[in-house]
Amino acid sequence: MFTGIVEEKGRVARMVAVDEGIRIDVEGSRVAADLAVGDSIAVNGVCLTVVARSATGFSADVVKETLDRTNLGALQPGGSVDLERPMSASGRFDGHIVQGHVDGVGRVERITAEGESVRMTITPPDELSRYIVEKGSVAVDGVSLTIAGLTEDGFDVALIPHTLAVTVLGERRPGDSVNLEVDVIAKYVERLLEERR
Repeated sequence: MFTGIVEEKGRVARMVAVDEGIRIDVEGSRVAADLAVGDSIAVNGVCLTVVARSATGFSADVVKETLDRTNLGALQPGGSVDLERPMSASGRFDGHIVQGHVDGVGRVERITAEGESVRMTITPPDELSRYIVEKGSVAVDGVSLTIAGLTEDGFDVALIPHTLAVTVLGERRPGDSVNLEVDVIAKYVERLLEERR
């Protein structure tokens, strides 16, 4: 389980085709410090398994299913990625419950400056709209955010200068794709209510 509090903005060092997927090598010395082969790591909000590691980074395999459902296939060597290790049992619970199971890919529609902060407008896939509620939680490229408002086709998030500086969201532009994970509690409630009907 993750919390959506990004620990480090890493860098894609290399991408190599493997079977029908890719192997990505990521530089991120802070998260690599205590990683082991087999550990989970969130890359732009996608839970991946560490298959190799070094003192300054790690490698992970991304299968076709993940490439089809996320924006990881659009990564390029030299590009930035958000990195988060799973929450430890003794850790503080910041953010919200994030599984690293991306529900869909959204599109950045607008970025509006509000002083030093920005308001980012995102259009989600239609099937996710019902889980988007004002003041609810959403993970965008692995970053736990509060939904600041609803728009006709999507939602707004407010990004403070710190978030813009330490996550990939500060590099996003209109037209870019973002990984979205909606609140898992809403999905469970929906399923339970369906069973009662």
